[in-house]
Amino acid sequence: MATATAVTPRPARAGQARDATVIDPALVRRAVKAAALGNAMEWFDFGVYSYIAVTLGKVFFPSGNATAQLLSTFGAFAAAFLVRPLGGLVFGPLGDRVGRQKILALTMIMMAAGTFAIGLIPSYAAIDVGAPLLLLAARLVQGFSTGGEYAGASTFIAEYAPDEKRGFFGSWLEFGTLAGYIGGAGLVTLMTALLSEDDLLSWGWRVPFLIAGPMGVVGLYLRMRLEETPAFAAQVEKAEAARPKVPLRDMVVGQWKPLLLCMGLVLVFNVTDYMLLSYMPSYLTSELKYDETHGLLVVLGVMVLMMIVQPFAGALTDRVGRRPVIAAGCAGFLLLSVPALLLIREGSLAAVALGMGALGLLLVCFTAAMPAALPALFPTRVRYGSLSIGFNVSVSLFGGTTPLVVTALIGATGNMMMPAYYMMAAAVVGGFAVWRMAESAGRPLPGSAPCRAGLPSGGCGGSGGRS
Repeated sequence: MATATAVTPRPARAGQARDATVIDPALVRRAVKAAALGNAMEWFDFGVYSYIAVTLGKVFFPSGNATAQLLSTFGAFAAAFLVRPLGGLVFGPLGDRVGRQKILALTMIMMAAGTFAIGLIPSYAAIDVGAPLLLLAARLVQGFSTGGEYAGASTFIAEYAPDEKRGFFGSWLEFGTLAGYIGGAGLVTLMTALLSEDDLLSWGWRVPFLIAGPMGVVGLYLRMRLEETPAFAAQVEKAEAARPKVPLRDMVVGQWKPLLLCMGLVLVFNVTDYMLLSYMPSYLTSELKYDETHGLLVVLGVMVLMMIVQPFAGALTDRVGRRPVIAAGCAGFLLLSVPALLLIREGSLAAVALGMGALGLLLVCFTAAMPAALPALFPTRVRYGSLSIGFNVSVSLFGGTTPLVVTALIGATGNMMMPAYYMMAAAVVGGFAVWRMAESAGRPLPGSAPCRAGLPSGGCGGSGGRS
């Protein structure tokens, strides 16, 4: 593991009550790469699972009803989200006690193992009901580890980034998400185009999951080389004991207002995210009877567009603030979800691409702003734990269940506009949350000293400030 870099307090500028600290830009870039790679691996799996859902339904849930197969597959997908709060309850407080870097290394190992295991599971034809049970077990391992992943990665980047560029650096976390999704979706698209259906069902579906093994080894290596965040190091130094001890009650009851804001923001972020990136490929194929390969390519193109825009949108949040950007996304989904879905349902390639592209650009308002906005809701001593709890409870209840709930609503009502109505409802909740949140752009994180980029190398989060 690399040698820790000393925190270097600097004299405060006029009007500042606390010392500023200086951060080495190379250190920030290294932290961002390691954190983003873990997120990329997590979403590589989600992209593969979502894009190959129809095939997985045939492998693990044999049935004469295609809708029942899809519901069963998305049920296993959603089950992983039910244990995410448990992962958050375990990994979040540990991250505030033993350090961000150690927990992020552990979650990387568990994610890679769970994804790799899916590629080894025999089919239903080979071991009967044991196959879906093993799939469920692997998904639960993934969900438990993911409970500590996003909150830890966003906290890690936020505590390293200089105040004036926290939005830009944080946006690379979701850049990793998109890269992982594009990698998973692109591989599935390629295999769908090149392999026969029999080959895809017999062995082809395993390949994307098995790739997670070497990816996890690379990610673990990068994370083990990182230093602990200076913000956490400063918190340990201030604590009387060797490690800061924060009761779970303080993470929840003591932070109930920011927790509610966090859950509202995460709700709109994840409902729209999972709707577009996880559900829409199956919606185009199963509900609209769209050509499978062309549908996958359209969504893949939308993700490439989002990936290109992502860093620029992150930099925009540093200039105009997180609140205006998030508010614009909420307003856009409220006003444009129905027109966009009507375009998608029109069926032509141009109309589908235009409707999906519009939703993708609106989603960038959240992917660019949230990695910087969410950690800023909580002080350093409870940041990892409180963010893990709020984020994962909201994702479990609303985000990860989106494909399952919308598929069930369409099946129950026959109304093909349900995806639009669901996104609009989420936008209302998110709009209220952003109205109540405080602006954090250009300001120090709670519990950390002001931070700016430069030399000598050091980190953000020096002593001082509320905690």
